[in-house]
This record gives sequence, structure tokens and C-alpha cells, in this order.
Amino acid sequence: RYNLPPRYVLYLAGHDARKNVETLVEAFYTVVRADAEAALVIGGALPEESRPPFYDPRPLVAALKIEDEVQFIGRVAQGDEPALYRGAACAVFPSRYEGFGLPVLEALACGTPLVTSNVSSLPELAGDAAFTVDPDNVRGLAGAILACLVDETVAAELRKRGPAQAARFRWEDTARETMKVYRKVAGERIEP
Repeated sequence: RYNLPPRYVLYLAGHDARKNVETLVEAFYTVVRADAEAALVIGGALPEESRPPFYDPRPLVAALKIEDEVQFIGRVAQGDEPALYRGAACAVFPSRYEGFGLPVLEALACGTPLVTSNVSSLPELAGDAAFTVDPDNVRGLAGAILACLVDETVAAELRKRGPAQAARFRWEDTARETMKVYRKVAGERIEP
């Protein structure tokens, strides 16, 4: 359906500036110089133009002359996301800030080697099942992506750790903990 390349790095999230797609594209420029078979697949509805708070990565892709290595697939049906994650050699979520970071858990649950940011809630979500790097460190981001692509031992270990890490976060637990906070704020007794 999406006509995906055989070996791809996946970004599947929004396009506001905090998602940091600009740094991902800059890092991928380095990646593709070291691994000519790699492709970057960028999902999600693109803005019509770069205007705060949104960022359109297409002009940067053109300026770096990597149009043949980067594929924009637009909106992805929710039911298709697991297959895209499972088919990816690596998923990247380089956000500068997240309240939660659901794409991180989605990638981990699918057993996809993951590179994410070392800020906000993301290190807690990723645990030891992903590379976490400074979101503004282009070289660090490129190096982590390349490690997933070229070191099968590393990639296999991340694929193994991902689902177990994702399983630590369950909706039932979230609801229970949220209710405890509401009760505490309302002054009610909290049940154990």
C-alpha cells in the first residue's frame, strides 16, 4: 500500500517543530553517506509550509539533495502502523519535548530497534530498550541510527528488549494511578 523501500528508517509522528524532524533529516544525510542502501520514510500529514509551530521537511530534503533516499508517505491508517514499524530497520522519534510519547511505545511493542531523545518522558519510556540521544546532536543521532542499521547484534538485542519494555506501560495501570491522583486532590482516602 505504501510502496516502501526494502530497508528503511521510520519516522511516524507529527510535524510540529518540537518533534524535531529537521534534525532527523540532517542526521539522515550523514546516515545515507555511510549506508547507501538506507532510506528514510516519513509518515504523517505534512504542513503546507514551514510556519510556527509546524515544520515542513521537504525543502531541507531538497537542499541536501537526498530526495531519492527520503519517502514521504502521508497519513498512515492506524491499523497499518504495526506493519510499518515491524518492517522498519529502525524507528526514530527525536522529539525535544513530549508529555508522553506514544510512538515510542508503539515502536518498542512491535520489536523495532528505536532511537529516541534523552529528554522529557522519553528515557523513562525507552528504558534500556532503545538508544537515547540528545535531540539536537546530529552526529549522535546519526551514529545511533547507523548502529541499528549495521550492527545486527545491537539490532537483535533492541528487538528483544522492546516488547518487554513496552509491556511495563499498561492502560489499566495508568487509569488506576490517575484515579489515585484525583482522589488525593479531592481529599478522599486512597485505596491501596
